[in-house]
Amino acid sequence: MSTRTAAQETRPISGQILVFAIVGVINTGTYYGLYLLFLPHLPYMAAHLLATALSMTGSFFLNTRFTYRTRPTWRKFLLFPLTNATSFVVTTAGVYVIVDILHAGSRFAPLLASMVAIPATFVVSRTIMLPKADGSP
Repeated sequence: MSTRTAAQETRPISGQILVFAIVGVINTGTYYGLYLLFLPHLPYMAAHLLATALSMTGSFFLNTRFTYRTRPTWRKFLLFPLTNATSFVVTTAGVYVIVDILHAGSRFAPLLASMVAIPATFVVSRTIMLPKADGSP
């Protein structure tokens, strides 16, 4: 067992932001690739929902390992979707607005819509993934 505290093992917040951004790029690419894979076979919203669920799972494991250097737990895994709740709602609403209201097409709609809530996702993700400074869970 390491004698370093959890705070010592985590990277500085600037490093977390950088790695979070890199994981976000990977996650967005994964999401978009899955979305395009599913789009010919499913309605655009079903393709969006399925691609979101799969890419969110990958994002959880990448963020626990590389961004926050923490162990994945069932508790964190079950809470992790909260990190994307705001992003998910904004992105889903954005895809709907872009496709059904603006009639701009479904191919690039998720990319445009997903860029709105990234900062909030980082704050919530960090809160869930890292232990509180006072040592409480």
